[in-house]
Amino acid sequence: MYLPTILIGLSGLLLQPVTAIDVDWTSDSSIKSAASTIAYGLVKYYTGNNTGDVPGNLPDPYYWWEAGAMFGTLIDYWAFTGDETYNDITFQALQHQVGDDADFMPSNQTKSEGNDDQGFWAMAAMTAAEQNFTNPDSDQPQWLALVQAVYNEYVNRWEPDTCGGGMRWQIYTFNNGYNYKNSVSNGCFFNIAARLARYTANDTYGDWANKIFEWEQSIGFINDNYNVLDGAGNAGSDNCTQINAAQFTYNAGLFLYGTASMYNYTDGADEWKTRLQGQVESIASVFFQDGVMWEPSCEKTEAKCNTDQQAFKGHLSRWMALTAQLAPFTSDTIMPLLESSAKAAAEQCSGPASTDFKGADGTACGFSWLQGSTFDGIYGVGEQLNALQVVMSPLAPSAPAPYTSDTGGSSVGNANAGTSDDDKIAQPRAITTGDRAGAGILTALVLGGLVGGMWFVWADGVSG
Repeated sequence: MYLPTILIGLSGLLLQPVTAIDVDWTSDSSIKSAASTIAYGLVKYYTGNNTGDVPGNLPDPYYWWEAGAMFGTLIDYWAFTGDETYNDITFQALQHQVGDDADFMPSNQTKSEGNDDQGFWAMAAMTAAEQNFTNPDSDQPQWLALVQAVYNEYVNRWEPDTCGGGMRWQIYTFNNGYNYKNSVSNGCFFNIAARLARYTANDTYGDWANKIFEWEQSIGFINDNYNVLDGAGNAGSDNCTQINAAQFTYNAGLFLYGTASMYNYTDGADEWKTRLQGQVESIASVFFQDGVMWEPSCEKTEAKCNTDQQAFKGHLSRWMALTAQLAPFTSDTIMPLLESSAKAAAEQCSGPASTDFKGADGTACGFSWLQGSTFDGIYGVGEQLNALQVVMSPLAPSAPAPYTSDTGGSSVGNANAGTSDDDKIAQPRAITTGDRAGAGILTALVLGGLVGGMWFVWADGVSG
């Protein structure tokens, strides 16, 4: 994923108080109604279901990963509220973006795709499996098999030669960020490995989840306080020694929910309980101010959060809610934080309709929940996604826990899915003597034509 400039509202909208979404937090039906309003505003940004557009894609300035995140959110929305309004476009989008090898590496994305980009689509498919979302026909890629394909490709990208292990941020050498190992890419790997272990009861996935977590700790990306740090360079002699200590909500969320899945899968093993408790305490300390979630690495900085970063809080919200389901001992800490953040987010959903926001007037969601009912004028897909996830989080305790293959999960897997990365990008063939001779002839012809063309230009200038 990349870091484009932020999408902000018109200057006249900044700090303008507007009527917010009204919610009775004691009523599930009122919470569902509020979530419906926010979801409507979110989906109005989507153009992939328009004639001539590509299913699964969001328009500029939103990158491909955020579309995958949005559809994962819409599956949660259906699971928490029972509203099937967006199931068809979600199903269409997920299936359209699977790619020729059924691994979320479609031809229109592969060359620029990072491990984290692929991961967010794989996690959407994992959510589809866990929530028993509509299964594709038997001759189409299945949700569980799609996740297993990505997992297998991640295993092949694990690189012990630098930093003692870990995946790089980018898949291919020609992309910026290839020489960087980070928590989001390895967090995606950890998240799906842990969830696959829980869903399939296959210890191989659990072993990899443990291996990834231990590597993050050994390299310092997860420190002694269970803070999840961003990453480090691995080019030359760097070897992940200079850590970028920025902390983002979605990195913390990736490891939180993966750890909760392993805690649940291992029937509350002490090791995973200790890790989970540490992360819950870290998250409560780092990412909440007066009980309200925020993005400390950018929200109050002069540069502000960019478009990608504006979508991070929703992921921590969703994974905190699901963690409380899988590890009930965390609920007393998690749910009050989500409830107070949900109230603040609903107040911030007070912006007017505009040429950019086509939802109901007065329901555009702002970015900073710390601003209360004073609309901050920063709105877009990320802001709607964030608000939707946190506003519907109070419904989690009454929603079914994510399914497994033993508790009613019906998605079909393929443990051998996935392909080699080298097969996806055409590699240059060796240059032969004939190629060199042909290139020499072509060069002579081009130079001859260039000289001739220049003579005519000179002659025309003289005659003029």
